[in-house]
Amino acid sequence: MLVFEIIIGLLLAGAALTALSRRIGTPYPALVALAGAAIALVPGTPTLVLEPDLALTLFVAPVLLDAAYDASQRDLRASWRTVAGLAVGAVALTVVVVAVVARALVPGMPWAVAVALGAIVAPPDAAAATAVLGQLRPPHRLMVILEGESLFNDASALLVYRLAVGAAVAGALTPARILPLLLVTTAGSVALGYVLSRVIPPLIARIEDVPIAVVVQFCGTFAVWILAERLHLSGILTVVVFAMASAQRAAGQMAARVRIPSYAVWGFAVFVLNVLAFILVGFQLKAILGRIDAPTLLRYAGVAGAVCLAAVLARIAWVSATAAVSRLRCRPTEDGSKARPDAVGLSPRGAAVVGWCGMRGIVTLAAALALPTGARGAPAFPHRDLVVFTAFAVVLGTLVLQGMTLRPLMRVLRLEGDGSVDREVRVARVETLRAGLSATGGAAADPLSDVLRRRYEVMLRGAEAELRGGGASQGPPAGGDGDARTGGAAVARRAVEAERGRLLSLRAEGTIGDAAFQRVEEELDLEELSLRRLARDDAPEAS
Repeated sequence: MLVFEIIIGLLLAGAALTALSRRIGTPYPALVALAGAAIALVPGTPTLVLEPDLALTLFVAPVLLDAAYDASQRDLRASWRTVAGLAVGAVALTVVVVAVVARALVPGMPWAVAVALGAIVAPPDAAAATAVLGQLRPPHRLMVILEGESLFNDASALLVYRLAVGAAVAGALTPARILPLLLVTTAGSVALGYVLSRVIPPLIARIEDVPIAVVVQFCGTFAVWILAERLHLSGILTVVVFAMASAQRAAGQMAARVRIPSYAVWGFAVFVLNVLAFILVGFQLKAILGRIDAPTLLRYAGVAGAVCLAAVLARIAWVSATAAVSRLRCRPTEDGSKARPDAVGLSPRGAAVVGWCGMRGIVTLAAALALPTGARGAPAFPHRDLVVFTAFAVVLGTLVLQGMTLRPLMRVLRLEGDGSVDREVRVARVETLRAGLSATGGAAADPLSDVLRRRYEVMLRGAEAELRGGGASQGPPAGGDGDARTGGAAVARRAVEAERGRLLSLRAEGTIGDAAFQRVEEELDLEELSLRRLARDDAPEAS
């Protein structure tokens, strides 16, 4: 009961810290990480150990699916070179540098353990960076790169992590088996994720009861992860592929009355899981501090500080070097021709921001918690206490050092948004309103339908003027004639269906990305819910 009371109190504290972080412009994981560290210093707090096999499944699967579901495939394709370089190259460099540093400081540490430590701290978490950058409205491409990297660097890092942990515990892995195993795991995970995306979402779309639909969504996410793990594939890569493939189909399958509340529930779940991860690490640290003396603690702190510095510098070095090479390679040739848009690298200021956005988060914490504890007669992971301590120190250090200085850095560099998403939203509004107006053209000529058509005409003229003027995207006029909405409910439903179909085609054509798509989709969802309510109110009562 005491643990439950502490968790409830810390969840409330997490909510308060999140509200504070938004006021001061700091990523909320930074303040929550400080709260998690404080748990280890509070006398009387209990010791709590999470089942290792549960850690990655519980904390990573839902958070990763939520991020991958919102990713824009069009935008990722446009920046695939930079994203792939960060997801593979930067992770590999970090793993190597951290492993070398750890071995130098702890000579008795096996190479497999050092590599596992490098894989744990290698993948940055975009949530902390985007929490700050989203308020500052940087160039859209920077957000795409950071969010895309966070999807795939987790997969590459945890593939190395799993191999290293297996080698450290069982010692059964030989170098000759690593490459074939990686290839089979990667191909199998992609195939499984794609196949499941064709099976699970249509089943969920048939469920009209909101609570049941949300429960099935979560259970489906865990089922995808567990199935991949049981088949000895990558749970992360499978979930990413599943989510990105499902997102392209779910918009036309899921009802608005299910989508809106389910998005809210998923946002709440992601927040709770982030807070709980830091809380559980705080409990782990308390147990570790109780097992070591002061000299050992100082040694742990020294190793953690060196590893944190190595991880930060390795990312900055990779981003700076690759950005410089890309700019050199993409210079105009003698005949004046320029490189393709997808080949252009980061600008110096963009590279500085991306290099500094190396905050670690929930994946690092979950991977550390998932290390074998030696319970139930299973072999324990060597140097587990040092690895868990170091992983949390890297998370805390990067969140505090980089997360709290990201806003000042953005102000110094004066990186401003390019307005590309706002323009796509304006284009989408014009195109969808045209489709909606066209759908009302064949309606019976009654006064209420005429009012509905005139309303669409007024909204379309306003959207076209906004598109020509290039002003801020504020959304379509709210409200409308309630009587017209009630009497013309059937016509209005057809109009909204036409708008939604046009919106889907705009995304399929590549005219708009997922960021613009989701904003306009939300507006159409609210419109659809309003029509459902009006149609229900207008329905004759049963005698």
